[in-house]
Amino acid sequence: MDQKILSLAAEKTADKLQEFLQTLREGDLTNLLQNQAVKGKVAGALLRAIFKGSPCSEEAGTLRRRKIYTCCIQLVESGDLQKEIASEIIGLLMLEAHHFPGPLLVELANEFISAVREGSLVNGKSLELLPIILTALATKKENLAYGKGVLSGEECKKQLINTLCSGRWDQQYVIQLTSMFKDVPLTAEEVEFVVEKALSMFSKMNLQEIPPLVYQLLVLSSKGSRKSVLEGIIAFFSALDKQHNEEQSGDELLDVVTVPSGELRHVEGTIILHIVFAIKLDYELGRELVKHLKVGQQGDSNNNLSPFSIALLLSVTRIQRFQDQVLDLLKTSVVKSFKDLQLLQGSKFLQNLVPHRSYVSTMILEVVKNSVHSWDHVTQGLVELGFILMDSYGPKKVLDGKTIETSPSLSRMPNQHACKLGANILLETFKIHEMIRQEILEQVLNRVVTRASSPISHFLDLLSNIVMYAPLVLQSCSSKVTEAFDYLSFLPLQTVQRLLKAVQPLLKVSMSMRDCLILVLRKAMFANQLDARKSAVAGFLLLLKNFKVLGSLSSSQCSQSLSVSQVHVDVHSHYNSVANETFCLEIMDSLRRCLSQQADVRLMLYEGFYDVLRRNSQLANSVMQTLLSQLKQFYEPKPDLLPPLKLEACILTQGDKISLQEPLDYLLCCIQHCLAWYKNTVIPLQQGEEEEEEEEAFYEDLDDILESITNRMIKSELEDFELDKSADFSQSTSIGIKNNICAFLVMGVCEVLIEYNFSISSFSKNRFEDILSLFMCYKKLSDILNEKAGKAKTKTANKTNDSLLSMKFVSSLLTALFRDSIQSHQESLSVLRSSNEFMRYAVNVALQKVQQLKETGHVSGPDGQNPDKIFQNLCDITRVLLWRYTSIPTSVEESGKKEKGKSISLLCLEGLQKIFSAVQQFYQPKIQQFLRALDVTDKEGEEREDADVSVTQRTAFQIRQFQRSLLNLLSSQEEDFNSKEALLLVTVLTSLSKLLEPSSPQFVQMLSWTSKICKENSREDALFCKSLMNLLFSLHVSYKSPVILLRDLSQDIHGHLGDIDQDVEVEKTNHFAIVNLRTAAPTVCLLVLSQAEKVLEEVDWLITKLKGQVSQETLSEEASSQATLPNQPVEKAIIMQLGTLLTFFHELVQTALPSGSCVDTLLKDLCKMYTTLTALVRYYLQVCQSSGGIPKNMEKLNKSKSLNYTGEKKEKPAAVATAMARVLRETKPIPNLIFAIEQYEKFLIHLSKKSKVNLMQHMKLSTSRDFKIKGNILDMVLREDGEDENEEGTASEHGGQNKEPAKKKRKK
Repeated sequence: MDQKILSLAAEKTADKLQEFLQTLREGDLTNLLQNQAVKGKVAGALLRAIFKGSPCSEEAGTLRRRKIYTCCIQLVESGDLQKEIASEIIGLLMLEAHHFPGPLLVELANEFISAVREGSLVNGKSLELLPIILTALATKKENLAYGKGVLSGEECKKQLINTLCSGRWDQQYVIQLTSMFKDVPLTAEEVEFVVEKALSMFSKMNLQEIPPLVYQLLVLSSKGSRKSVLEGIIAFFSALDKQHNEEQSGDELLDVVTVPSGELRHVEGTIILHIVFAIKLDYELGRELVKHLKVGQQGDSNNNLSPFSIALLLSVTRIQRFQDQVLDLLKTSVVKSFKDLQLLQGSKFLQNLVPHRSYVSTMILEVVKNSVHSWDHVTQGLVELGFILMDSYGPKKVLDGKTIETSPSLSRMPNQHACKLGANILLETFKIHEMIRQEILEQVLNRVVTRASSPISHFLDLLSNIVMYAPLVLQSCSSKVTEAFDYLSFLPLQTVQRLLKAVQPLLKVSMSMRDCLILVLRKAMFANQLDARKSAVAGFLLLLKNFKVLGSLSSSQCSQSLSVSQVHVDVHSHYNSVANETFCLEIMDSLRRCLSQQADVRLMLYEGFYDVLRRNSQLANSVMQTLLSQLKQFYEPKPDLLPPLKLEACILTQGDKISLQEPLDYLLCCIQHCLAWYKNTVIPLQQGEEEEEEEEAFYEDLDDILESITNRMIKSELEDFELDKSADFSQSTSIGIKNNICAFLVMGVCEVLIEYNFSISSFSKNRFEDILSLFMCYKKLSDILNEKAGKAKTKTANKTNDSLLSMKFVSSLLTALFRDSIQSHQESLSVLRSSNEFMRYAVNVALQKVQQLKETGHVSGPDGQNPDKIFQNLCDITRVLLWRYTSIPTSVEESGKKEKGKSISLLCLEGLQKIFSAVQQFYQPKIQQFLRALDVTDKEGEEREDADVSVTQRTAFQIRQFQRSLLNLLSSQEEDFNSKEALLLVTVLTSLSKLLEPSSPQFVQMLSWTSKICKENSREDALFCKSLMNLLFSLHVSYKSPVILLRDLSQDIHGHLGDIDQDVEVEKTNHFAIVNLRTAAPTVCLLVLSQAEKVLEEVDWLITKLKGQVSQETLSEEASSQATLPNQPVEKAIIMQLGTLLTFFHELVQTALPSGSCVDTLLKDLCKMYTTLTALVRYYLQVCQSSGGIPKNMEKLNKSKSLNYTGEKKEKPAAVATAMARVLRETKPIPNLIFAIEQYEKFLIHLSKKSKVNLMQHMKLSTSRDFKIKGNILDMVLREDGEDENEEGTASEHGGQNKEPAKKKRKK
């Protein structure tokens, strides 16, 4: 039969073929086709023949075709055919499909759809035919019966696609079905159907099947719905990430982890690559991505960002066109996130409303962590982002070229956090990805070298962390580091010190690098620039400090200690003298040459030698000999000659220019510290050695010299130094400059000798008398200098030099003076205690040291760079000062004797205030330890209790002591009130209160105490009032919103200052006694206004957040009705805040404030108030569109607002105008305020129309634009101030204009 059909088909006409086919029974043809195909014979020719004999022009032919189609589709699906034959059959069916009439196409399509829905497809091969059928259907113009109605072909196609997409898809055909649609012409709506369906299938598919589906979706997105595709993919993976993280963090769920971490990350990586590839081909997709993530940012930076979307954005940075846009978007998100965090941390009101959530910074670091799974496409973006954050938000230049470094604490600004995040991104990326290491190191070093003038401490910290992480890995990049060494002599000293410190671990592993550094430093020793020579000294000292030379090693194998903690001075190891001397003595040689250079260079050496000794004790001999020979140049050896030092030799005269050549005081200081260290450390270990005599020669020499200098300094008069009162100390003459230098040298020498004698005194009375004599010499000089400087009125001369006493000594001295109760010491200590001047001097030096710590992060003198030692000394000093202040109050001390200058107790309090803020700045993690050290109770019992005493409890104990002092002060008479002390006490309480946990009862106690003080004490001291109110507000915002407090204060201010309408009598409320006529304005007024501004900022932030949520919600009815529910507490809170603030402003607007800053600030804040109200109205406009209706609260708020404000706003400027026309002309905020009010009214009218609620019923539309010049007021103002008539005339005209609404005065 098949032969016959084929032969008939070969004829020219198809008539016979048609007749023959008509004669066959229904099943014959299909059976024949099946047999042929399954046997693998040529089924294609047979099919062609059958189609030739079944033209669509005849009904019979059409039906026959229809049956053949169904048969072929089943055949292909059965999977019994060979691949080639199945493809050929499908190809033929495709070619012939468009001949079908519409109704049959609909039937065929429905067959497919029901097969998909029932899941009866076997291999899905026949699906290739469906797009052709749908396409053919769309071209049919005639109307077709579909269901119960009649539709055009295009509409039929739409219905079919809708039916297909609303049915169930079998998991294995999802990709095929999605890919099929790319061949069908689709409208935007149809694309949306398909995309939604495909996205909803994600969750049902295996992880490995998702990337090909995403690929098909991206191809499909070129027809439309780009936004939905991207949103769907991002939302799915963000949710998957979240779920995955939760599973990993919950240990008990570990058995049922849905996907292994690695697999998930690989799939995400593949998908990101697909999307980036699609964006390269279709820029519209990229624009859509950036737009989608930007919109999500408006309300809340965390809405749309997740580790997945951030990784995607970072990969997109590889496309030139989007690079800047995307990095900018990420940069702003990071800073916005940190700003939000700062806002939240500062306000309990916001913390209660906004749930805590993850921040962009943690997400970015998560991306870094995930990028381990070969996400190479993300690394470049990460590095760029890291550097952008560090460059944009690094420390900015501060005055004097110093950048003040602070340690991480909550108070740090968002910018510093962003910079820190940048450094973390780079460090973590460096650890994970080898291929990018070279680039990161290169970029960091480039910045260090090229940005000499701007602060680069953050880059040096990063470099230090990188080197510490992997010194060996960096050997491959050593050429980059040695290249940087070439620029050392051009860099600022501070940079050089930190750079060398950072790369120091590399010097241990790379000999060539160390040799290179030494060459560079040697060159620098003889450079022209002073800074280069100082850098060389710094570099050599660092090498000496960190290379501990062991005798058994040759010098080129120097081992090096990475940190101080690992250094143990090994005195017993036997020396191979040659090996020892090569390296270190070579450096010592270079350093000796510096002793003939400028004072600054010598000074660096003297400051560095002590540290070198402490870490490398074998150099003691060499260092001490060097110092001894240097001192001998300036020492007068004859024992009876006065003075004992040749001061002339220390001064260099070049023509008219006079400068210091030898910082003799620092030389002595260095000798004294080295000697003390040597006696305490080396000598006890040397007792059994033979070379004792030789070793000790220099040490005895030095002791004798210091002894002799002490005795002769005490005998010397100021005349011996030619520095008595008659000497010239002016800064304008060369003699004066020389005398100033000499005076400072002598004072320095006295200080060094005081410390030396105290350290060797063993509490002998004679030594203490010597100390007092030395101090008297110091004191006389210091008084002369101060007196002369006072006369000359020059600030420069009055600047005190840094004290040469070490911090350790200051703490020992203070302890001895104030706390030493050992019986045997009392007699000798009474010598020092008898001099109040000396005790005050000791406390003053302690203050100076703490101030230095606050400004620079370290102190001068030995161990001044060692944070642990400084901390220990701080604890000791604080303990003494605290005891002294609390046991001898200022009132007791001052009533005894009137001395000029501050009393010791007040100095102690000042010291405490500085220390508390320094400890919080630099030692945040050690606060617990610090507070424990202050506890002066018995040590044994304390150890046991320590564990369970919290920081809050310890702080509360200290706070109580200062509260008592403040209460005592406040109980004194107004004229005896010591405002300096009160201010300091409030400052101390403020810094201590930061350590209290806001949820603790101690915090609440502190708040109620402060509030009570403000309510009950009236002082006219504006500064005291300001600091106390600031403390009250800072406590209040950590506990709850301060609006009620603001309302009460505004009533007090109104009561004290009176009303703008002189006829109105204001009743005095007197909530807070601290508000009185002196402090009400401007002090308290400006404070409450700035607080109100903060509250408005918070409310504004909340409204923006809500707006963002509304714009993201779907507009479907049920979604919006559910979505507005969670926002109700937030909306309610906003309305409550604004309601109370309205009352607050209402009070102030009616108050007769003095013109000037108060009025300006009030007008500015009223503008903000209106802007915020407008924002709220606009938010409700949005809500109305999605859900209809506004809450009752809003109507109430509006009512109160209108009642309060109608007309009064403009009356305020009116009152001011009468008083001062000129001020009014300069008051810019008034037009802004009028504009803000009109904007508010405009949107309120909109909202009234939208919500069908008449919000305007209590409002009187403002008429502030109708101006009228009032002649009588004009005349009055002109009469009052007639000097400059023209000017005043125009001004009062302005006044008159602004004053027009005054006719709306209240009648009471």
